[in-house]
Amino acid sequence: MTATASRFGSAPLVRLLLIATVLLGTVFTVLSGTASAHAALTGSTPEDGAVVATAPKDISLTFSEQVAMGDDSIRVLDPDSKRVDAGKIRDLSSGGTVTYGIDLHAGLPDGTYTVAWQAVSADSHPISGAFTFSIGAPSTTTAAVPSGEAGGGLVGTLYDIARYISYAGFILLVGGAAFVLGCWPRGASVRPLQRLVVQGWLTLTAATLVLLLLRGPYTGSGKLGDAFDLGGLQDVLATKTGAALVSRLLLLGAAALFVAVLFGAYAKRETPRDEEESKERKDLTFGLAVGGTVVAAGIAGTWALAEHASTGIQTGLAMPVDVLHLLAVAAWLGGLTALLVALYRAPSIENAAVRRFSRIAFISVVVLAVTGLYQSWRQVGSWSALWGTSYGQLLLVKVGLVAVLVGIAWFSRRWTERLGQRTDEAGATEAEAEAGTGKEAGAGIEADADADADADADAEAEAKAEAATGSETGSGTKPAAATTVVGDSERATQLARQKAALATARQKRIRDADPRRIGLRRSVLAEAGVAVVLLAVTTVLTSTEPGRTAEQEAGATGGTAATAPASEGPVDLTLPFDTGGENGKGTMRITLDPGRSGANAMHIYVDGPDGQPLDVPEVKAAFTLTAQKIGPLPIVPERFAPGHWSAGAVQIPMPGEWQLQLTIRTSDIDQTTVDKNVKIG
Repeated sequence: MTATASRFGSAPLVRLLLIATVLLGTVFTVLSGTASAHAALTGSTPEDGAVVATAPKDISLTFSEQVAMGDDSIRVLDPDSKRVDAGKIRDLSSGGTVTYGIDLHAGLPDGTYTVAWQAVSADSHPISGAFTFSIGAPSTTTAAVPSGEAGGGLVGTLYDIARYISYAGFILLVGGAAFVLGCWPRGASVRPLQRLVVQGWLTLTAATLVLLLLRGPYTGSGKLGDAFDLGGLQDVLATKTGAALVSRLLLLGAAALFVAVLFGAYAKRETPRDEEESKERKDLTFGLAVGGTVVAAGIAGTWALAEHASTGIQTGLAMPVDVLHLLAVAAWLGGLTALLVALYRAPSIENAAVRRFSRIAFISVVVLAVTGLYQSWRQVGSWSALWGTSYGQLLLVKVGLVAVLVGIAWFSRRWTERLGQRTDEAGATEAEAEAGTGKEAGAGIEADADADADADADAEAEAKAEAATGSETGSGTKPAAATTVVGDSERATQLARQKAALATARQKRIRDADPRRIGLRRSVLAEAGVAVVLLAVTTVLTSTEPGRTAEQEAGATGGTAATAPASEGPVDLTLPFDTGGENGKGTMRITLDPGRSGANAMHIYVDGPDGQPLDVPEVKAAFTLTAQKIGPLPIVPERFAPGHWSAGAVQIPMPGEWQLQLTIRTSDIDQTTVDKNVKIG
């Protein structure tokens, strides 16, 4: 027994598209700021913010995992923004430590120097950063470094969209084909399902080409115009990610052949006429199943070889697990989309096909749970990273969406079981009717025969009338007879079409009125809507720094720089002091403008107990970032007026919670030092 699909028009699918668009926009709005790189700078020589006595011979950078660097990946700029490096990067890695260095010019003068770097992490994501160090003492600097994040801007947005579309295309292509081959072979000849799979192939192919073109500016200049730079494209092809994208295109060529056979030779053998054709169909089904699995696994492997699974611990196990994870996602969500199209667009679908997909979906969920649990442990590493990192928080969101999807799928499974029960009951009822109402059936047949006879009589009368008309008009006997035969044939064909259309419409009304089928359609539609959002969260998750790496980076830097909140404006403090001598009590008011990393103007106002300016012989200050072992950075303000001291070039190398030390001397022997922690953005 078959289930006739609803012909509600495009309204339900349009509603699904609108809901998915709103949810997708919400997801990307909330999560757009969470994406970050997967390799991290864990150390440098000199350290960020360090003040060294003599000029170093080189600069070295240490990363948490393997990175790729080009000729211009490390630049060292003097206070006048001129390059002072030798321009040749050296790989200093040894053992498990990833370190790169670059030589400096000899005889560098005192001042503050800026190190700007950019690289590509092993999982294909660009990373960049900058820090400063000083020789002798800090100074003002005009060095300009890129303010945008690597992989950001318009190119980064387009690249992320193309990644999302490529995942969607893969799911439609693989899941749709698997649904046809494993659940509903008759669907190979259904046009809506054919369009779904072909559109999945076209989507994945187009998105892969866009990713290949955008890869150069995404990891380099960030300029959209460089997408068609042949030199940059050649450099991309030499990278691991470029090779993976080219391999994907080659595999898509094989996938095109698979799709052609599936909807060509396989669809034509839908109903074998003899045993030989049945054997040929079984052989073709086996060949398509094996070949399709190999091609699908190969395409999934192009992600595993270039992203998360290819870096970190246990890569030999992580990559095949990642392939299984992607295939399970495609079988579940892609098959779900194919089922949705069949329920709303195909003329009919057997209940057995729905039950087969229900079993495949259950197996896919089990595979997803096992592989997802392993991937979560591998990428997160600890409970603290699950709650305290962006990756862990996104993973919790994904788990929640999967739970919602599984809950809706449970309802779909219940509706499927009820449809199966109804099919069995209907089959039994039909059998009883055929056995117990033979006479009524005979009467029905006689009535149908009488109706057919009447129709034939009408057709014959019309034919005779046309023949008589032909004779009266002087037509020949043979042409009139030929016209009569053609007219009978056309009328019989027309009547047959009308009867078939009426029967189909009657069957469709009966099926559409079934509350079980309505419930199944609605639950599958809800599943598809949640699946769209789940895919969006998964795409953002793949471009977010794993929790294990984030914790390693925080451990290497002390975590303060990442967690200390920035001040919302200039720093303004008032501190009491007491040097213990005559006129040794009072207050100091300190202002630091703009109160951010970089150059700041510092003013210190010293007042006596009466609130009047107190003229003291000396005031000194120093900043220390204990978590990163930076400082103390000495500040020697100048006397501007009685009770007023100022320094116009206070360099704060990075944001964080700094310790401010103020030393005030009120006489030749009376002085004191006051400490205060200051959060600087």
